Amino acid sequence: MIKLILRPSQKIIFVGKAFSQPLRNFAGGITKLARGENSTINNDSESKPKDNVALGISKSVEKKALWEPSPCLDKGQLIDQYKKLSKFRLTTLVVITTMAGYAVAPAAFDPASFLMVTVGTGLVSAAANSINQFHEVPFDSQMSRTKSRVIVTGKVTPLHAMGFALISGAAGLSILYYGVNGLTAALGLSNLILYTSIYTPMKRISILNTWIGSAVGAIPPLIGWAGCCGTIDAGAWILAGLLYAWQFPHFNALSWNLRPDYSRAGYQMMAVTNPGLCRRTALRYTFALTMLSTLAPIMDVTNYWFALETLPLNVYFSYLAYKFYKDSNSGTSRKLFRFLLLHLPLLMILFLVNKKRWFFTETKEDTKKMN
Repeated sequence: MIKLILRPSQKIIFVGKAFSQPLRNFAGGITKLARGENSTINNDSESKPKDNVALGISKSVEKKALWEPSPCLDKGQLIDQYKKLSKFRLTTLVVITTMAGYAVAPAAFDPASFLMVTVGTGLVSAAANSINQFHEVPFDSQMSRTKSRVIVTGKVTPLHAMGFALISGAAGLSILYYGVNGLTAALGLSNLILYTSIYTPMKRISILNTWIGSAVGAIPPLIGWAGCCGTIDAGAWILAGLLYAWQFPHFNALSWNLRPDYSRAGYQMMAVTNPGLCRRTALRYTFALTMLSTLAPIMDVTNYWFALETLPLNVYFSYLAYKFYKDSNSGTSRKLFRFLLLHLPLLMILFLVNKKRWFFTETKEDTKKMN
């Protein structure tokens, strides 16, 4: 047995406030043991406050030592976790642009196929976003914007996320194929592959990921158009071009204030690796969007009122992009980004209102005969 010998005159001295009260209690107990004094909690009334502190610490340690399964998911929160897993706001934007593509297409409006296109595209988008989060867990954990995502925090396991993606993707593609037509299903599948297998890994390789991501954002209106008409014509490509051009100033303005996050996670974004190109690209595509708006009536997709009505929107859009180009800071980037959130729905509404052909009373058979 090892004995601890400490003379009564010897004391353990703690300098400053760097040591906590529990350590002082521990040293006091050792001193009492060396002097032969009784340090039992029940017999020493003076030690009760100190021992109470120690008891509280031991209880907290005991609580932390308890094992809990990860994730600890309440069934009542399951829908909320699925919404976060599918990036609900982004999926909503994808669905809205798909609905816009269906609505502006020059064919009869069929409520059943419209519903199928909407639901199917939403499920495919949810699957794509779930797979994206599955692949980016190590990098999302390093970014302030994404470190609270459900897989990163352990609220949903990777296996659970991939199971959700598999079921959602299979259901969405089946609805598009059997409920609408093969073309919409092919577009949905191509967008799923493009987003998860090309865009997601390319974010860490090259700034070309922005161009790939813009193509991903341009496909949903094509899905809606194909769901309505069964084909893709010049009007569909103009609408997709508008969405494609819109993506660049939208993402470049968003990423400008997230440069520290993207740099820390190792993402190859224009705002990080080539800020000058980031500014120039945002400005160039505002001009491209204005040109496409002018081209729509020339291609007999809309009437000429569309070009006139969108001109003030696009001019102001270009003005904000020019300010961002000349003086890139958090203020100019936020103004550009916020206006873009208003610009896109207004553009889609004007495209719908001014489309050349309306088919309220025509059936699909009538449309085929006319074509």
